[in-house]
Amino acid sequence: MYVGALELDVLLGDVHSLKQKRSAVRPVLAELRKRFEVSVAEAGHLDLHRRALIGVAAVAPDAQHIRDLLDACERLVAGRPELQLLSARHRLVGPEDD
Repeated sequence: MYVGALELDVLLGDVHSLKQKRSAVRPVLAELRKRFEVSVAEAGHLDLHRRALIGVAAVAPDAQHIRDLLDACERLVAGRPELQLLSARHRLVGPEDD
């Protein structure tokens, strides 16, 4: 079993409040969940209205599937015009990591 995690640090465009931030981030989280069947949450920068840290996690029987899945999630977020992807950090844990 392999567990993959992805941290996406994003900058939001024309956002002036935490309420507007939630309105911009929620649809992205929902699309990631629906399209890729991953666990996803806003996991950081909760008090900043123009930044968001999106966390994505998945479990699969092989490492390549996890890599492909997390890469696809990263591409989806990077392709959103209302967001600017500042950084992406991938992590993979497998049976040899005991």
